[in-house]
Amino acid sequence: MRLKIMPLKKSFSVHRVPLILFLCQLMSALEVPLDLVQPPTITRQSPKDYIIDPRENIEIQCEAKGKPPPSFSWTRNGTHFDIDKDPLVKMLPNSGTLVISITIEGKAETYEGVYQCTARNERGAAISNNIIIRPSRSPLWTKEKLEQITILKGQSLVLPCRPPLGLPPPIIFWMDNSFQRLPQSERVSQGLNGDLYFSNVLPEDTREDYVCYARFNHTQTIQQKQPISVKVHSMDELNDTITANLSDSEFYGAKSYIERPPKLLSPEGRTSHKEELRENVLSLECIAEGLPTPSITWTKEDGELPINRTSYTNFRKTLNINLVSEADSGKYKCTARNPLGFVEHTISVTVKAAPYWITAPKNLVLSPGEDGTLICRANGNPKPKISWLTNGVPIEMAPDDPSRKIDGDTILFSDVQESSSAVYQCNASNEYGYLLANAFVNVLAEPPRILTDANLHYQVITDRPAMLDCAFFGSPIPTFKWFKGTKGSVLQENTYIFHDNGTLEIPVAQKDSAGTYTCVVRNKLGMAKNDVHLEIKDPTRIIKHPEYKVVQRGGKVSFECKVKHDPTLIATLTWLKDNGELPNDGRFSIDNDHLVIMNISDEDDATYTCVANTSLDIVSASAVLRVVDRPNPPFDLELTSLLERSVQLSWIPGDENNSPITDFIIEYEDSLHEPGIWHHHSDVPGTQTTAELKLSPYVKYSFRVIAVNSIGRSLPSEVSEYYMTKAAEPEENPTAVEGIGSEPDNLVITWQPLKGFDSNGPGLQYKVSWRQKDGDDEWTSVVVANVSKYIVSGTPTFVPYLVKVQALNDVGFAPEPVIIIGHSGEDLPMVAPSNVHVNVVNSTLAEVHWEPVPPKSIRGHLKGYRIYYWKVKNSSKRNKRHVEKKILTFNGNKTHGMLPGLEPFSHYMLNVRVVNGKGEGPASVDRVFNTPEGVPSAPLFLKIVNPTLDSLTLEWDPPSHPNGILTAYTLKFQPINSTHELGPLVDIKIPANMTSLILRNLSYNTRYKFYFYAQTSAGSGSQITEEAVTTVDEGKMAMASRQVDIATQGWFIGLMCAVALLILILLIVCFIRRNKGGKYPVKEKEDAHADPEIQPMKEDDGTFGEYSDAEDHKPSKKGSRTPSDRTVKKEDSDDSLVDYGEGVNGQFNEDGSFIGQYSGKKEKEPAEGNESSEAPSPVNAMNSFV
Repeated sequence: MRLKIMPLKKSFSVHRVPLILFLCQLMSALEVPLDLVQPPTITRQSPKDYIIDPRENIEIQCEAKGKPPPSFSWTRNGTHFDIDKDPLVKMLPNSGTLVISITIEGKAETYEGVYQCTARNERGAAISNNIIIRPSRSPLWTKEKLEQITILKGQSLVLPCRPPLGLPPPIIFWMDNSFQRLPQSERVSQGLNGDLYFSNVLPEDTREDYVCYARFNHTQTIQQKQPISVKVHSMDELNDTITANLSDSEFYGAKSYIERPPKLLSPEGRTSHKEELRENVLSLECIAEGLPTPSITWTKEDGELPINRTSYTNFRKTLNINLVSEADSGKYKCTARNPLGFVEHTISVTVKAAPYWITAPKNLVLSPGEDGTLICRANGNPKPKISWLTNGVPIEMAPDDPSRKIDGDTILFSDVQESSSAVYQCNASNEYGYLLANAFVNVLAEPPRILTDANLHYQVITDRPAMLDCAFFGSPIPTFKWFKGTKGSVLQENTYIFHDNGTLEIPVAQKDSAGTYTCVVRNKLGMAKNDVHLEIKDPTRIIKHPEYKVVQRGGKVSFECKVKHDPTLIATLTWLKDNGELPNDGRFSIDNDHLVIMNISDEDDATYTCVANTSLDIVSASAVLRVVDRPNPPFDLELTSLLERSVQLSWIPGDENNSPITDFIIEYEDSLHEPGIWHHHSDVPGTQTTAELKLSPYVKYSFRVIAVNSIGRSLPSEVSEYYMTKAAEPEENPTAVEGIGSEPDNLVITWQPLKGFDSNGPGLQYKVSWRQKDGDDEWTSVVVANVSKYIVSGTPTFVPYLVKVQALNDVGFAPEPVIIIGHSGEDLPMVAPSNVHVNVVNSTLAEVHWEPVPPKSIRGHLKGYRIYYWKVKNSSKRNKRHVEKKILTFNGNKTHGMLPGLEPFSHYMLNVRVVNGKGEGPASVDRVFNTPEGVPSAPLFLKIVNPTLDSLTLEWDPPSHPNGILTAYTLKFQPINSTHELGPLVDIKIPANMTSLILRNLSYNTRYKFYFYAQTSAGSGSQITEEAVTTVDEGKMAMASRQVDIATQGWFIGLMCAVALLILILLIVCFIRRNKGGKYPVKEKEDAHADPEIQPMKEDDGTFGEYSDAEDHKPSKKGSRTPSDRTVKKEDSDDSLVDYGEGVNGQFNEDGSFIGQYSGKKEKEPAEGNESSEAPSPVNAMNSFV
C-alpha cells in the first residue's frame, strides 16, 4: 500500500492547487505502455541550428522509443551517411546519437552540413528535424592604420567599430587599454551596430585608447580593434595652432563651438523600415547629436506602446518590445529634443512569422475497424505550406492505403486494420523556417488495463482539490466510472469532475470526502478496476504572525511565529530572509517559535518570513525589520553666493538609516579668533539641503553640518572651505559695565570685553568716559587697549558718577553706549548709632532698638547694623569674668533687632555699629542688661550608696546650669514589688544647700525608684531617676531554707501528687457538667465573687506585663501615686487602666491597695518636676536583678 500526497504549490499561498499540469496531461494522447507493440517516437534531438565549438568533439543527438526497439540511420546533405566508413564517427549503443571525434584529428569544418536521423521498426519510421551543423567562428580584425582624430569642442563624433563577422555574432563593448569600461551617458553611448556615438565632445573626451572589443561567447574569446586616439580642442587652442603653423588658406574648416538643435546620427533621414520575427525582441534605435545634448522620446502612431512588454535601454535611445506579434506592426516615432529645437524619425515596423503550431498532430491508437483523424494546422507570415510524409517518405510516393484519405492539413482514417499502422510526418514551412512533427497511427486490440498503482493512499488538506488518479489504457479506448465505498453508487458530475485520462477531481474536499474510491474501466474486450484511499487533514495555520519591528543598530530583536497543524502530520518551521536562507551567522538563533537576532547591523534590514510546511501544505507569514540609527553625516558641503554679510551653504544628506532626518544643525568655527572651537549657528528643517547664513565681519568662517533624526545626532560632516569676511566697525559695546571704587579716592571702571568674534575688525580698543552725576563737568574720556578695567584716581569719597564704555576698532566706533551710574570708593562710617536701648523679653531673648545714623555719615553703601554683645558676670556665682563676644548683623536700614539664645540670670553688655562696603563705623555707647532667672538643668548626678536593711543614702551634685538661685530639691520615690508593681509615691522637699540624704524606715529587700530635680524661683528643672534595693533579712532567709527542706521530703511530694490527682478528677467532673449546661460550685463562686487579684493582660499581645529597666520609668498618673496621707479613694478602684498612663496596667483591690505591673515603657512624669533624659546607672541596673 503506497501513500500519495497531493502536489503542493510552489508559492506560499494556501489556495487552490493549480490544475495546469493536469490539464496539460489531459490534452495529450493516451500513452501506449512500452510492453505493447508501437511505432517509433523521437524523444530527443539536437537543435535545428546547431553551432558547435570546433575545439571539442561533435555530438548530434537522436533518441527514440518504440516496440520493438527502433534502429537508427542518418542522412547528410540529403544522402545516406555511412558511419561505418568514417573511423571518427560512431553511434552510441541503443541510441541514434552520433559522436564525431575531432579533438585528436579531423576538422570541424569537414563535418559541416545538414543531418537528419531516422528511427525505424516494423510498425513505421520517425524522422528528426534537419539539423544544420556549423562550427563557431571568432575571426580577427583586419589590420588597419588609424589616424588620430582631432575635433573641436562641441562637435559630434562617431567612432566606428565594424567587428568581424563571427558565428554567432559577437557582443560589442568599448574599453580602454586597462580593460576598464568607458563611461557612457546621455551624451556618449554605444549603438546597436557597435559604434560609439558622441552627441557633442568635451575636452575630457581626449584620450588615446578608445578600444572596441568583440566577445565571442561560444568560444569564450575576445578580439580587439586597434586603439583610436581622439584629441578635443577648444576654439582658442585651435586658432593658436593654426596661426602658428598654417596659412590662411589652410584654416581649420570646422564650425565654431556653438549651440545647435538636434540632428539624427542613426538612423539617417526622416523614415526607415524594420522587419522582425514574431516572439523575438524588437529593438528600435535613435541616436542624435546636438548642443545641449538632446533627449529621446518614443511614441507609436495610431496606438499605445505595450506597457508590460516595453523597456528602454541606452539612456532611452533604444526602445525594446519583448515577444512581438503581428499586432505590434506599425509606425514608431522617435523625437530628439533640446532647448533649440527637435527632430523626428519614423520607423515602419513589419512583424513576420516563421511557422508556429495551431494544432500539431498527435498519436492515434485505434482498434481494428475504428475511424480516426490526424490534424496538422500551422500559421505564419507568410502563411506556411503543409505537406505530409509517411515513414519519412512523401505521402505521394508511399504505398496506397485504402483506410486513409488526405484532405489538406487533415488525414482521415476509416475501418483501419493492423496494416494501417505507420508514422506520419507533417511539415509546415515558409521562407522564415519550418515545423516538423511525427505522429503515429497504431492499430491494436487490447483489453483495459489500469496503469496507476493499486491501493494508493492520498492525503489532502480540507477545502483543497483532491485529484485521484486512474490512468488506464485499452484499445478501443475504454470508458471509466468512479464509485465510493464498497456498496457506493456511481459518482455524478454535479459534485465531481471526471477528466479524460481517468482522474477524479473533488473540487473542494471536506472531512466527509474521506474514504475508499473505486475506479472501473471497460471496453468491449474486458474490464479492470482499482481502489484508492483518501484521507482529509486539517490545514496548517499560523495563529500568531511575526510583527513589524523597528530596532536601532546594535540592538536585539525577536520575531514570534506560532503554528497550529494537523496532529497526524509533522510540521517544520523555517525562517527566511528576503525569501532566501538565513545567514550562517551566530547572531541569528531560532528558539522554538522565535527568531532572535543579536547585535543588529544594517544588513539585517529585510523581510523575515516564517514558513510552516507539512507534507501536504505550506503557509507563511512575513514581517519587516527596519534597522534604524543616527543619520550618516552630510557630505559635499559647498559655499555659494558669497556676500559681505551672508553666504549660502549647501550639502548632500547622508543616509538617514530608516529614520527620517528632522533637522540639520549648522555649526561654525572662527579660526581667526577661536580656532578649534565650534559654535552653533542655526538649525534648518530636515527637508532643506541649503541655508542662507548671516555672517559677522572680520571672521574666518568654516562650517560643518550635523543631521538629526529621532534616534540622535550624526557625526559632524567634513569641514567646508574657509570664507573670510571683511572688517567693519563694532556692532556691540562691552557688557557688565560697573563703576565701583576700591579706595576712598578712586573709581574703578570694569566691563566684560568683547569676544574676538564680536570685534568686527583689527585693533579692538575701548573708549572709557566718566563724569560726576550731580555736577556740570564735561565728560572725561580715555582710549585703552583691549583690557577690562580702568582706574580713575583723585575722586571724592563715595560720589555718584556717570560711566560709559564704547568699543572701537581700526574701522570705526560702535554705537553710542548705555550710561550706567557708579560710585567712587567708600570710606568707613563716621558716626555711631544713638539712643540704643534694650528690652528683655524673657530669660533667653532680648530686643535692641537704636536710632539710624545720618546717610551722609555712612560714606558708602549701607550694608546694615551690627550688634556686639557679651556676658559680663554670672549672678549666681557673684564673680566677674569676660567671655567671647558674639555678633549679630541686621542687613539694611534696620532700627531694631532680636538677640536670641541668651543665658538666664546673666549680666550682658552690648553696642551697635553701622556697616558699609568698606567696613564698620564706630561703636555706640555700651549698654548693660540682665536676664531673669530660668528653670535649672538636671542635677549633675544622683548616686545611691550604703544600702542597709531599712535605709538608703542618696548623694548628688547641683545642676551645671542653675539658671538662677536654687531654692530647693524635690525627691520622689516609690517601691516596686516582686511582681513589678509600683507602690505609693513619696514626695520629699530638700534644702538647696544639701548634697546628700539618708532615707530610713524602708522595707527590707525592696526595690525603690527615685525621681530627683532642682528648683529656682522660675520653676522646676529637669529630673534625674535612679533605682536601688535595700538588703535582705537573714532570719527570713533561714526560714525559707527550712521550707525548701520540707519540700524535698518524700511524704510531702506524695501528698502534693495526691492533691494534684484530686484536682484533675474534679476538673474532669466540672468539664462534663459544664458541657451539660449546668453550673458547678466553682463557677458559681466565680460568678458571685470575682477574684480581685487577677492581673489584667496587656491589650496588645494578651501577655502579662514584664518589668524592664532598659528605660527610665515615671510614676503612674493614677494608682501608683498615693496622697500624703497614704489613703486612696474608693471610687478610684473602678477607673479604667488606660487612665494610669502609658505602659502601666493595674487596678485597686477592695481594701484600697494598688495591684499593677511595672512596665518597661516610659511612665508619665509626676505632678511636679520634669523628666530627665539621663539613663539609670549600670550599678542600679545590676541591682534590679537582685
